[in-house]
Amino acid sequence: MSTELRKVVHVLRRVNPDRWGGTETVVFSTAEELIARGIASPVFCAAMMAPAGADTVRGVPVRRFPYVYPWLFLNQDARRTLDLKGGNAWSFALYRALLREADVSVLHAHVQHRFGGIVRTVARRRGLPYVVSLHGGQFHVPEAEIADLTEPFRGKPEWGKLIGLLLGSRRTLSDADAIVCVGADEVPEVQARYPEKRVEYVPNGVHTAHFASADGGLFRRHCGVAPDDKLVVCVSRIDYQKNQLLLVRAFGRFVQRHRDWRLVLVGPVTAEAYHERILATAAASIPPDRFTVIPGFGPEDPLLPAAFRAADIFVLPTRHEPFGIVVLEAWAAQAPVIATRVGGIPGFAEDGKDVLFFPPDDEEALVQRLEALALDPARRRALGAAGHEKARRDYDWAVIARRTEALYREVIAAHGR
Repeated sequence: MSTELRKVVHVLRRVNPDRWGGTETVVFSTAEELIARGIASPVFCAAMMAPAGADTVRGVPVRRFPYVYPWLFLNQDARRTLDLKGGNAWSFALYRALLREADVSVLHAHVQHRFGGIVRTVARRRGLPYVVSLHGGQFHVPEAEIADLTEPFRGKPEWGKLIGLLLGSRRTLSDADAIVCVGADEVPEVQARYPEKRVEYVPNGVHTAHFASADGGLFRRHCGVAPDDKLVVCVSRIDYQKNQLLLVRAFGRFVQRHRDWRLVLVGPVTAEAYHERILATAAASIPPDRFTVIPGFGPEDPLLPAAFRAADIFVLPTRHEPFGIVVLEAWAAQAPVIATRVGGIPGFAEDGKDVLFFPPDDEEALVQRLEALALDPARRRALGAAGHEKARRDYDWAVIARRTEALYREVIAAHGR
């Protein structure tokens, strides 16, 4: 096996510009930087909510493959729900394509379960090193959220267990050449579970200049926001995990005393029942002209960075978060940030200096943070400026991609030995 770094194949569940999330941002931003350095970085995934075949997204080659969910008696609604949440699929076409892909130096799995098992098995058959990234709070998903994830196939006969066994899906992490944590809080636990493994903290990044130069006025015009209106913005997929319902309830109280403020939620809907709850709660507590939901923008839509740039306050009320890439994006756009003190966020953000933290699910505390910033424009500017400087200095994608490239070269060399 060559010890050169020529090609990295990234494996995801899905790539759909209309359902873009943090994992896709990480993978494609890294791939863009690697391609600029002369390292091929194609993305392989399932054809979820997109046609199978070759594509190019943000200048990165993408190949989508047919797939199945290995449970009997799944109806179309269940399959759609699994697509939205990135369900545990199987794809023989993906497996075969990875076996045949030429000139591969390292495989990088951004998924576990059966797709992770495919990466593991192909790497072992071809004698290649492989890396696994943990993007989703691997060990601390709340029971209620697990119940939502498993509801579509609960009680259905599963014929895919043998596939998982043959692929060694449960050994995807233990057999990897390196495990990458995007959240600093996960590193000690992963090291304790896999003491013989190389475990690396490689945080998410941000294209600082892209967000700093965005046109906030473009977003305000798109939303029909009056010039004197102040904006509270949350950009995250509409999902139980992100907990926008808490923000809606808190803003309903806040806006009674601050009628010149408006709440805008931006993000693809990945839990439709939750989206309906948000709309119903907002209708009962927030004046109609003070609340807007926008079901996401594509990754290349100028309205996406413009949403961050337009924010007078950015809020992330998430219940758990392996990293929290939208905090970096808000910082890059110089927006002051309020966020829950959960997951990987305290690993890079400092309370009172570049963020205001509040406890998860604490509506009263969130109302207090909103009040504090609404009444203090100078503090809003100071928080935004401090976050912007940190994002530019430590978390620009050019900086993060160099760390990732170094990791690839080291695991290739170690695997060769």
